[in-house]
Amino acid sequence: MDIRIDDLSGPEVKQLLTEHLEDMYATSPAESVHALDLTELKKPDITFWTVWEEEQLLGCGALKTFDEKQGEIKSMRTTSAARNKGIASTLLSYILDMAKQQGIEKINLETGPQDFFAPARKLYEKNGFSYCGPFADYELDPYSVFMTKQL
Repeated sequence: MDIRIDDLSGPEVKQLLTEHLEDMYATSPAESVHALDLTELKKPDITFWTVWEEEQLLGCGALKTFDEKQGEIKSMRTTSAARNKGIASTLLSYILDMAKQQGIEKINLETGPQDFFAPARKLYEKNGFSYCGPFADYELDPYSVFMTKQL
């Protein structure tokens, strides 16, 4: 398994992120979708990683930094073929390690309360995230759940 910083130019990555956005808009009203598109994921405050096994894309995830001490997990997604194989756990651990190396002390994230997001919430809970209120520019929203972890 190879985890690497990605420039978001490959067709496999574009397809995975398209599926991600489609699922987000299918499960939440547009005003409650906080997933980033390709252009937003290329901003300088975001590092985007992909997970590969040989030439097969298995998943992706990103870290958005707010300042020297805080960041946010964005765009965590595995391919359908890679689900329930520990790929997301491995990638999340990797991103958290990278954040620690950068001196980040607190990681936040936003996900959904719907059943569709239950596996994501379980993953984050298992990795030490706890529920919290909105952070950064987020506001209370019945379609959002906020989580945080001290590193």
